[in-house]
Amino acid sequence: MPNYSYRSFITLLSLLSTLGRQQHQRQYAAVAFGLGQHAIRRHARTAAVTAAATNRRHAMTSFHRGISSSAIRSTAEASDVAVTSSSSSDDADTSSTATTTTNLKMEDIVSLCKRRGIIFPSSEIYNGFAGFFDYGPLGSELKKNVKDAFWKNFVQCREDIVGIDSSIVHNPTTWQSSGHLDGFSDPMVDCKETKLRYRADQLYCAPIIVEEEDSNEEVVVGYVCVMEGNDADMISSATNQAKKLLKEQDKKSSKLKPFVFTDLTQVSEDVMTQVPSPGSGKPTLTMPRDFNLMFQTNVGAMQDASSVAYLRPETAQGIFINFKNVLGTSRLKLPFGIAQIGKAFRNEITPRNFIFRSREFEQMEIEYFIPPGDDVWQPYHNKWISDSKEFLLSVGLKEELMGYDVHEGDGLAHYARACTDITFRFPFGVQELMGIAARGDFDLRSHTEGSGKALDYFDEETKEKFIPHVIEPSLGVDRLILALICSAYAEDEVNGEKRNYLSFHPSIAPVKVAVLPLVKNKEPLVKVARELFEKLQRRWNVSWDMTGAIGRRYRRADEVGVPFCVTVDFETIEEDGAVTIRDRDSTEQVRIPMDEVIPYLSKMIDGH
Repeated sequence: MPNYSYRSFITLLSLLSTLGRQQHQRQYAAVAFGLGQHAIRRHARTAAVTAAATNRRHAMTSFHRGISSSAIRSTAEASDVAVTSSSSSDDADTSSTATTTTNLKMEDIVSLCKRRGIIFPSSEIYNGFAGFFDYGPLGSELKKNVKDAFWKNFVQCREDIVGIDSSIVHNPTTWQSSGHLDGFSDPMVDCKETKLRYRADQLYCAPIIVEEEDSNEEVVVGYVCVMEGNDADMISSATNQAKKLLKEQDKKSSKLKPFVFTDLTQVSEDVMTQVPSPGSGKPTLTMPRDFNLMFQTNVGAMQDASSVAYLRPETAQGIFINFKNVLGTSRLKLPFGIAQIGKAFRNEITPRNFIFRSREFEQMEIEYFIPPGDDVWQPYHNKWISDSKEFLLSVGLKEELMGYDVHEGDGLAHYARACTDITFRFPFGVQELMGIAARGDFDLRSHTEGSGKALDYFDEETKEKFIPHVIEPSLGVDRLILALICSAYAEDEVNGEKRNYLSFHPSIAPVKVAVLPLVKNKEPLVKVARELFEKLQRRWNVSWDMTGAIGRRYRRADEVGVPFCVTVDFETIEEDGAVTIRDRDSTEQVRIPMDEVIPYLSKMIDGH
């Protein structure tokens, strides 16, 4: 295990960030690395957007120094946006370079997922149910592949980690001991006119400051209120609101100063009386109050206080309360980990951004138990950050869209020694994808006190008994799937026709191979293709498509991320007995003898 300090690790992140800043400081004046709302929310609630980016650069770095798709130039109008993009064309039989995800919009993702059976709104025939989603035929395969990749990488290929599958409903005292009943809440505000509710820390207000023409004095003429989003959208919305108000006040010629955003948890009661609600456009918002996110249910026939239980808001507590069971049956010795993949439920105030923030979701979590000590946890924490990043890259995330967000000060939980998020640049901004926290002994100690059962560890070598500390890598399945789709989404041109495709890594692609007989009315040809299809089915999830022109079938396969198409043609049955295998990304084709198809595809898909 690497022998370097946590502080040196943070210094490395800062150094990488500095290198990236030097490369781009002349090109982008305000928000480097696409930091978005994290930069504003955590370290600059009352700072200008330009200062927000600067203040957070020491704590967040991109893995790739060429990242910046929505860098915002701070101007007097605070509305100019610089967007980088690229485009290229490609022919079906030549190599191609796809456009980046710089121009990607969430509408494109949602439309594709609905159209091709990846993800549907839940209960759609009843007009849906906010915050809940169903995975379709391709989506369920994609989700299974992602979970299998996590399990294989962190459980099956390691001797020091085992898995469990705990129940969704625990004894309610579990949540009292863990602190969830008292502290698992989000700040909420209500619009008194529309009755809509919002998370207060996801609403940002800013004073509309203008410079008077006559006196050059700066005057506050009102407030704007915008939803959390990427910087360009926030400033655009604020600018539109400000211009509308200035027009109403006959101050169109006044010079508008840059916006200073503050989330609503930080504003005074006096300011709140002037902040317009997103729903009504009037100052009709209540002051923030806490809203507990746990879903309550009842267990048994009685509907009273004694039957109250909760759907778990995270999978971690199921691991902690099973610590002794696993320790006693697995014969593991420190350091060791317990992993779990499962459903969790949170009654989000404003679920949004598709499957990024929903009320029912899946988590992949590991609790990695280590000896206590101030000099022990740092190398483990650093190693888990490195291993987590390596896993995310292995399943196909684009490195240039990833970054680090190091929690410090108020951003760190009271019991945690350290926490680093691996972030991803979604179309709606940079957001947390995976968290790696050094949680100390808080959880095991809390459950020891709550249950009266000693959740400790006896070291056979030192003859000491102690409560282990824990490193927790935590990853949302649905967030990862959304990030993978965003990473994989690409566009190019083939024979002058626009092509959309998902460049999934073969290991997670829902369908690995599509078998395509060139024509459907040639029985010997279809028979050979069908026999090959059935052979391939025994190894991978394979699709069969013999309807439409071959080019259209290629496009259908490309759009859902099928890495390889195998075409059986007239030459296959009349001449060489070989088939054509087409690569999705490059569109290049190779001719492979029939008896070499499985070995060839095995090497390309499985790596061996």
